[in-house]
Amino acid sequence: MASRFKLVFAVSLLLLLLDFCSGGIVGVCYGRNADDLPTPDKAAQLVQQHNIKYIRIYDSNIQVLKAFANTGVELMIGVPNSDLLAFSQFQSNADSWLKNSILPYYPATKITYITVGLEVTESPDNASALVVPAMQNVLTALKKVGLHKRIKVSSTHSLGVLSRSFPPSAGAFSSKYAYFLKPMLEFLAENQSPFMIDLYPYYAYRDSPNNVSLDYALFQSSSEVIDPNTGLLYTNMFDAQIDALYFALMALNFRTIRVMVTETGWPSKGSPKEKAATPDNAQIYNSNLIRHVINDSGTPGKPGEELDVYIFSLFNENRKPGLESERNWGLFYPDQTSVYNLDFTGKGAVDMTNSANGTNANGTTWCIASSKASESELQSALDWACGPGNVDCSAIQPSQPCFEPDNLVSHASFAFNSYYQQNGASDVACSFGGYGVKVDKDPSYETCIYLTTKG
Repeated sequence: MASRFKLVFAVSLLLLLLDFCSGGIVGVCYGRNADDLPTPDKAAQLVQQHNIKYIRIYDSNIQVLKAFANTGVELMIGVPNSDLLAFSQFQSNADSWLKNSILPYYPATKITYITVGLEVTESPDNASALVVPAMQNVLTALKKVGLHKRIKVSSTHSLGVLSRSFPPSAGAFSSKYAYFLKPMLEFLAENQSPFMIDLYPYYAYRDSPNNVSLDYALFQSSSEVIDPNTGLLYTNMFDAQIDALYFALMALNFRTIRVMVTETGWPSKGSPKEKAATPDNAQIYNSNLIRHVINDSGTPGKPGEELDVYIFSLFNENRKPGLESERNWGLFYPDQTSVYNLDFTGKGAVDMTNSANGTNANGTTWCIASSKASESELQSALDWACGPGNVDCSAIQPSQPCFEPDNLVSHASFAFNSYYQQNGASDVACSFGGYGVKVDKDPSYETCIYLTTKG
């Protein structure tokens, strides 16, 4: 949902994250391996309610694409491993998929990345050799319709693509994957696409607690791990794993490829031997991760480097196989309540379920546009407010402070509020045919200031 809605809905982790984030972004993975999840429409509403702007899905499900239409949420969509053979063999298969599964919903549904293959080196039927040809065909299909610069093509990997990850400066890709990694890296460099990696310090700690401290995995270490080759100091495993990838890329002379973390997180529940899988640890890990990203801290090897990260995952997924932890990575339960509170500043936990309808400290209220209104209804109300309603709508014109984000809900919200304040902030002044909503959290952002009756 647009930035104009910040601080209107529940104060959530990702709300504040995205308000203050100028560089790296944090998204959420929307896995659907469960039989008790809310419908895609309800999931999209939940995402908007918490002002999450970046979502990763693992296929191109039509219902999901439709649900996120006109929400402003940017989607990363996937080509499953099961489709790699067809996509790699015939260009027509990639063309047909794009024509039938993507173009009917684009650009109303904002698609920014296509991931071709999912951790192929980890799959039983290792389809690595098919990945780059499939990526090439998807890119060619995008070029045919002029979208290759707007939608980036890549593939996701596990840390298993490295033969060494410690110390970070010794990071190296496994030689057994060289046959497909080299052409893939050339593809990424040529097309300015990121190298996508799924990183899980949780597993490193769970599987080797004698070698990895819990604090180091949770961004809480008070001590430092020194890379003997570079002298760089590491206080958390996440940074060490990221730098291992960068050093591996540099070793092959791919210095321009940036790293994107397409999955990371911490489970809130596990089997008896998974004692670190707790809500507290999940809260700590994700809170510290987010602060790390929004501060643009970078890593010891890449200080200040912007990093895009996707947290796994939106919901707990009850059909995932394996240990108990596999089914408990969600930020939300299927009933859409939050699994745990999230600390995004390090100064205390914020409850994602808190209502936004509490009393404002000075009694001020604002009026914004309902996200449930249709575009035609909002356009009519906006035209009225900026015309007969005598609202000064210059601030939502191009190059003006409230033009961005450039969407109907944002512009209507500004106009609705201006009319509301100019007419005594009365209930009837926030009607707009039932599509105005009174809130007590200031929707102002950056240089876009919403009026109040006090000026």
